[in-house]
Amino acid sequence: MLTASPTRPIVRRLDPVLVDRIAAGEVVERPAAAVKELVENAIDAGAASIEVTIQAGGRRLIRVVDDGIGMEPEDLALAVERHATSKLPEGDLDRIETLGFRGEALPSIGAVARLSLVSRTAEAESGHGLVVDAGIKGPVRPVAAERGTRVEVTDLFSATPARLKFLKSDRAEAGAVAEILRRLAVAHPQIRFTLRGEGGNGLTFPAEMGQGAWLRRLAAVLGADFAANSAPLSLEREGLALDGHVGLPTFHRAAATHMHFVVNGRPVRDRLLLGAVRGAYADVMASDRHPVLALALTCDPTLVDVNVHPAKTEVRFREPGLVRGLIVSAIHDSLRREGGRASGSVAARTLESLRPAQSPPLPLRRPEPPPAPPRGSGRVESFAQDFFGEAPAAEASAPGFAEEAQAAFAGAVLPPTADWREPSPEPAAPAHPLGAARAQLHETYIVAQTQDGIVIVDQHAAHERLVYERLKREREAGGIARQLLLIPEVVELDPAEADRLAEAAEDLAALGLVLEAFGHGAVLVREVPSALAGGSLRALLADVVDVLQEGGPDPLARRLDAVLSRMSCHGSIRAGRRLRPEEMNALLREMEATPLSGQCNHGRPTYVELKLTDIERLFGRR
Repeated sequence: MLTASPTRPIVRRLDPVLVDRIAAGEVVERPAAAVKELVENAIDAGAASIEVTIQAGGRRLIRVVDDGIGMEPEDLALAVERHATSKLPEGDLDRIETLGFRGEALPSIGAVARLSLVSRTAEAESGHGLVVDAGIKGPVRPVAAERGTRVEVTDLFSATPARLKFLKSDRAEAGAVAEILRRLAVAHPQIRFTLRGEGGNGLTFPAEMGQGAWLRRLAAVLGADFAANSAPLSLEREGLALDGHVGLPTFHRAAATHMHFVVNGRPVRDRLLLGAVRGAYADVMASDRHPVLALALTCDPTLVDVNVHPAKTEVRFREPGLVRGLIVSAIHDSLRREGGRASGSVAARTLESLRPAQSPPLPLRRPEPPPAPPRGSGRVESFAQDFFGEAPAAEASAPGFAEEAQAAFAGAVLPPTADWREPSPEPAAPAHPLGAARAQLHETYIVAQTQDGIVIVDQHAAHERLVYERLKREREAGGIARQLLLIPEVVELDPAEADRLAEAAEDLAALGLVLEAFGHGAVLVREVPSALAGGSLRALLADVVDVLQEGGPDPLARRLDAVLSRMSCHGSIRAGRRLRPEEMNALLREMEATPLSGQCNHGRPTYVELKLTDIERLFGRR
């Protein structure tokens, strides 16, 4: 059987237009990528105002108009050639001080669409324009134009129709364009950004100047409530300067889209920066939630490589450990300066849940007369004596009741007045942020009165954070205070769990938990942290084993913090425990003095504050 011999492949140069179309696949993945390249060019041109218009999600039309310095006719002709740029005057790739530098964006876009360029400098009497259609460049012609540059891209990917099927819906593509504009707006608050699209789905970010300009721009991008629920930060170290605003731990989102990073004016999505932020919030936020923040890192261009990704969204630092440490330290310091402040959005969600639904009024019924409680035998009276020092008084009818309500209660039988005593005047709420304890509900929640509202505290969550912070302080001060067990306790576990605890015995001893292997499938506990004395050792060790089994690439210090977090849960006040007034007030005062006490170790809020004005609105008084 005869077979055809394979033909020898011949190496040849690709057609320049085909080369541009291949390069476009790296630079222009979707309409949002084209918008990003064009807007970055406008920023590098010194524009004070940039307007973007799109149709069909950018597939049909992308128009970017800026008031920058513009281009001369010869520059205009050269700008659509491959690897031609004005942004590397010295040809030094180690010192990139602009947003665009590859010189590929315009020729790549022109290779897969119809590209129209019109530009005029401030000195020129008229502008000039040219058209690139599917890679074919036309001549430069004089045209009427205002100062700056106007770029129009029509029928994107018309020269490569196969790519069109990979685009998402027009709505999704328009959303991606809007996200690009938001990130560039965060990085450059001094520039006015405008996005116009179909259906009125536009954006406008006015130029911000003067003190507080960046925070105002962040509030416009991240929401008006960001300013009130964030903390500023600023830190410099070894040639790196970090500035920004970070959201409080209880002000979080389900996705990481509300985190903005800017490196030397360039918005980036870098894994190193994301990992540093997650590490900084590890103690105060649940693993499935994400903070809201904006960080701007400024450094010498030689310390960061921005030429590692075609889309220029990733960077590489010369000293990644230094950058990570700077971010973690700055966020920690910023959050601790805020003390135990919780997000105002917690109160907003609480008020929304308390707002009554619209329903028809219930018919007024005559209440059944309540039985007279025997003096000194009721639990309510006993609690009132513990709390106020004497028994509760009879409730009096409030003046101004409707006549039918008075008639309904006319037959109610009240206990004899001889069995009740007038209460002493209630003390005024002290000038403490968390106020004075007034009651305990369901042996779980403390209700405190402040000067202008009330505070509801989850006693277990709050005390868990306090114990955790205390253990960390003791560890940093030289060692966690221990309590020697009078009789060492043997705890039986799964053999694998017992072996893992025995292997970590040295690290656990540094945390105040002293144990050793005791036969097969058991450990002997000799000492425990003083703050955890009296708790269930078996439950404590089970949680510690869970943390040790998670393992992972986390450094030892973070794993030890996770162990302390689990341990503190066992040493805190449990839900269901009745507290005396002095105990409740002591807990409030310690919360005020402890940083990060606004949320527990798992990221849940420890208290909710409701202002008196908000409560009055609930009852229609405002």
